Amino acid sequence: QLKLVEFGGGLVQPGGSLRLACAAPTFTLDYYSIGWFRQAPGKEREGLLCISRRGKQTNYADSVKDRFTISRDKARDEIHLQMNNLKPEDTAVYYCAAVATWDCPMVVDRADFESWGQGTQVTVSS
Repeated sequence: QLKLVEFGGGLVQPGGSLRLACAAPTFTLDYYSIGWFRQAPGKEREGLLCISRRGKQTNYADSVKDRFTISRDKARDEIHLQMNNLKPEDTAVYYCAAVATWDCPMVVDRADFESWGQGTQVTVSS
């Protein structure tokens, strides 16, 4: 199973930005479509965005539309989640997950993703 690691979380003020990264220390992410999810306390894990092996972005959550973007950094072999205009309701643990397909699932389903990271905490607060 692919081991994933997320990093870049932290505390940020409302309206601020953060960039999260997802990496696989022992394998390349080139063979996977990668999704970002988040889970706030007491809530279900929510699918946010996915990027396919071809670089196509799929947006699963209207709540982050026009604020969050996903991208591949091939030089670093990382997947980035750029989060702008952060709001207190974005506070959650953020996870990346991998699926060994060319394209992202059209409809997000956690069960489609085979490998998960341990998550990184993002807190939006003044």
